[in-house]
Amino acid sequence: MLPTARPTRSSGRRRRVVLAVAAASLVVMGPAAADVAGGSDPAGGWPLRPQPTVMQGFSPPSTPYGAGNRGVDLLGTASATVYAGLGGRVTFAAPLAGRGVVVIAHGDRRTTYEPVEASVRVGARVRTGDPIGRLETVQSHCFPRACLHWGYLVDDEYRDPLLLIRGPKKVHLKPLS
Repeated sequence: MLPTARPTRSSGRRRRVVLAVAAASLVVMGPAAADVAGGSDPAGGWPLRPQPTVMQGFSPPSTPYGAGNRGVDLLGTASATVYAGLGGRVTFAAPLAGRGVVVIAHGDRRTTYEPVEASVRVGARVRTGDPIGRLETVQSHCFPRACLHWGYLVDDEYRDPLLLIRGPKKVHLKPLS
């Protein structure tokens, strides 16, 4: 049998530090682990001003072609300026199935905006908050009112675009005592 060392003050402090780091790791590996591993959602801005009312929240479908809301519907006014929720490069800006659509790529992420009469062209670089078009009432999700359908994708997975407004989750360490 090996002799056991007697605990000292420094070993007690070291043990508390190790426990605090382990506890912090458990907090990070909770529900947001996928976001931490793949990079957290960047901080963006509202695509309508002033801050709009969310008419319908994010409700992902249970199957790829199932019913649901693959973004959020934001109450606006006809012809209101629509702003880029995140900076990036415009990859689509044209009517699609009777409504104007703008898509902005941000690396492995994309934001979508519809129905929008685009004021930007494919290939244009935009910053967060730059104007990208005007809100249309034609084909609006809230017709006869004007609503912006704002989508957010990471690779090909739909996410809640409000994550861009709320920003990344913060980890708070609490004392063990």
